[in-house]
Amino acid sequence: MCVEVLQQCENLLPLADELRVVSRCIDAIASKACAEQIASSFSRLEYSSSGRLHMNRQAKSDGDWWIEDLSVLRVDLYQKVITAMKCRGVRPESIGASLVNYAQKELTKKSSLWNPCNQAKVDLLSGSNGHEKLVVETIVSLLPIEKLAVPITFLFGLLRSAVMLDCTISCRLDLERRIGSQLDIATLDDLLIPSFRHAGDTLFDVDTVHRILVNFSQQDDSEDDMDDASVFESDSPHSPSQTALFKVAKLVDNYLAEIAPDANLKLPKFMVIADVLPTHARTVHDGLYRAIDIYLKAHQNLSELDRKKLSKLIDFQKLSQEAGAHAAQNERLPLQSIVQVLYFEQIRLRNSLSCSYGDDDPKPTHQSWRISSGALSAAMSPRDNYASLRRENRELKLELARLRMRLNDLEKEHVCMKRDMEKSNSRKFMSSFSKKIGKLSFFGHSSSRGSSSPSKHSHRTDSKVIERTCASTE
Repeated sequence: MCVEVLQQCENLLPLADELRVVSRCIDAIASKACAEQIASSFSRLEYSSSGRLHMNRQAKSDGDWWIEDLSVLRVDLYQKVITAMKCRGVRPESIGASLVNYAQKELTKKSSLWNPCNQAKVDLLSGSNGHEKLVVETIVSLLPIEKLAVPITFLFGLLRSAVMLDCTISCRLDLERRIGSQLDIATLDDLLIPSFRHAGDTLFDVDTVHRILVNFSQQDDSEDDMDDASVFESDSPHSPSQTALFKVAKLVDNYLAEIAPDANLKLPKFMVIADVLPTHARTVHDGLYRAIDIYLKAHQNLSELDRKKLSKLIDFQKLSQEAGAHAAQNERLPLQSIVQVLYFEQIRLRNSLSCSYGDDDPKPTHQSWRISSGALSAAMSPRDNYASLRRENRELKLELARLRMRLNDLEKEHVCMKRDMEKSNSRKFMSSFSKKIGKLSFFGHSSSRGSSSPSKHSHRTDSKVIERTCASTE
């Protein structure tokens, strides 16, 4: 009922505004929506199996009834209602859903906005397009600051409309900044923004995409410069920003391959898109090589100097075996680039042979790993490289502590063994010494059996000698 009263006030302005009917209706709508949203949130609370209270995300929310109702309001009154709801604390997802619903109803009334084939026939000075321009600028100003509050496809749709309707620069820059902050979830179709303004320009709006990529790169650099220790303590091999870099790099390579056949695409624009990301964003350069090859095929009148500039964007060490074999036979590449490809292919082949026949020389194996794998360590961002070094440092400290404990144990065992050997040697010496003394019999005692036998033997020997002497004299 408040929405109906507010809709009737559109024809009674400014009198209804002076009587504060508009403000009261807006406050009532915002309060009712906020209260029902809170009640709906409480209704979705439930206890888990562990006894903890949590919110069921899969349950349907009944507190967003106003999304469809507000779409009948005029854009100025709709802006006031959404602003009041944001001040009351309505969820950003609900605000985003309302903006998407309102934009679909207001901006699809004119089919030329969504049909690229009829863009040349659009009169930007017409009253209808003036209203749609106001709608786009208003919706952009009402977008929540939270990420993922609205789909990124919706942001790209707003950006296309803003470019075509010639909205304010601040409006377009705001959309480009929002898109750049979540570019890793975009698709190739999202980036293919048609060029609306100039008939002799490129088929796609390359400048807008370049500004979006610059926003993404600046956001990644600002995250790398954060002093948060928790970022550097991460033990994961790839941080979320590094994963986003890999996704965006693949997206950019596909985008370059899509716009490369355009005959109106100048070399500086192509190169600035290819070189906007940092060097560690690409671990493999197959996609970039494919895009550059398509551009060289479509622009055969390039000079030798321009082809060299374009080929310098490729790191031939990061090409796969298939791409390297193709590049070695590619006549469109400069001769210097082909020589580099053949050189790296020869090193890769030699290192693979050395690895297959033996591991006597570990250095070629390391070089082969760097060349064949695309120098993964060099492809890491400074933050991930720092985290990897911190992790290796901790592992080395633990290993050093283990070695010290093992050394202490060995020293203790050595001391114990030395004592045992000294005790055993002293016992053996005393036993052998006593045995030798017993055999000598210095005092001639014949009490023992061992001492009586030698005296008998000596007596027998003396008698034999006397008998032989007597016989000789006879």
